Amino acid sequence: MIGGFIAIHYMSNSENVAVSSDTIAALKILDIDVPNGKMAPDVLFGNQVFGNLKSIIILVTGGLLIGFGARYAGGCTSGHAIQGLSNLQWQSLKAVIGFFVGGLLMVHFILPLIF
Repeated sequence: MIGGFIAIHYMSNSENVAVSSDTIAALKILDIDVPNGKMAPDVLFGNQVFGNLKSIIILVTGGLLIGFGARYAGGCTSGHAIQGLSNLQWQSLKAVIGFFVGGLLMVHFILPLIF
């Protein structure tokens, strides 16, 4: 906690985050404002997400799926990708490939249907 306090109050940069013009165009298509001096847009990561029933359902469903997937795969993404792959475990390689494929499918096919 002390390190976080020091980092945000004494080591942070107050300038706006540099966002490419392609990213700004893609965000505008999704009706998401460009983050103003922050790393992430408030629309996606602000507290107003808790005022929308659809967002709450997406968060709860996503949390349950993450928990189920971590239990089913025998560990979380970080555990498989960092420790499992460094130990050359075949199961971790299969799990990490599954995580990437699942993430790509979600971003390109399912996420546009949700929003």
